[in-house]
Amino acid sequence: ALQANKTRKMHSSRRDAFRPINCKPIAKVWQDGKIEKIREDIVKRNIKRPVKIDAVFDNRVALVKFYPGQDPAILDYYRKKGYRGIVIEMSGLGHVISEGNNNWIPELKKVIDKRLFVYAAAQTIYGRLDPLVYSPGRKLKEIGVNFLQDILPETALVKLGWVLAHPSWRGTVSTARKMNENISKEFNPKLG
Repeated sequence: ALQANKTRKMHSSRRDAFRPINCKPIAKVWQDGKIEKIREDIVKRNIKRPVKIDAVFDNRVALVKFYPGQDPAILDYYRKKGYRGIVIEMSGLGHVISEGNNNWIPELKKVIDKRLFVYAAAQTIYGRLDPLVYSPGRKLKEIGVNFLQDILPETALVKLGWVLAHPSWRGTVSTARKMNENISKEFNPKLG
């Protein structure tokens, strides 16, 4: 019953389908105009402090949704087209096929070795990735796939384009550090 209730709430025709994911709403506004603040950690912007605009974006990034049986050659396609980063929506706690036909591990290692940044995001709406639970996740982490906790894949894509547009953040370590930095509350530190 609980799952059915969540499914109904996430239906495209419902107004509450666009509620915050993995966090509480900031506040509730009642019909009489009363505002009930829910989150105390959100503070108003200091209007006396000037806004610094950092509107750069490298559009050579892609979002790939993994599915069982998918040919990993899609990764080399993006590399050959000059893309600089890929976010892969992985299944479960962060998995792709790692043995047998369509094994993604060798292809991922190849594109990472050729300087394509590869990040993992969850296909699920709720929860975070954990590469250490099963051996395929550990293999992915070992070859250089970076796991992005509970970030939504679309948010990860935009963040990757923004991070790669900053030349000083483009090294393997600095890009990963910036991608895992909670810049605008894109990660929920309270999730387990």
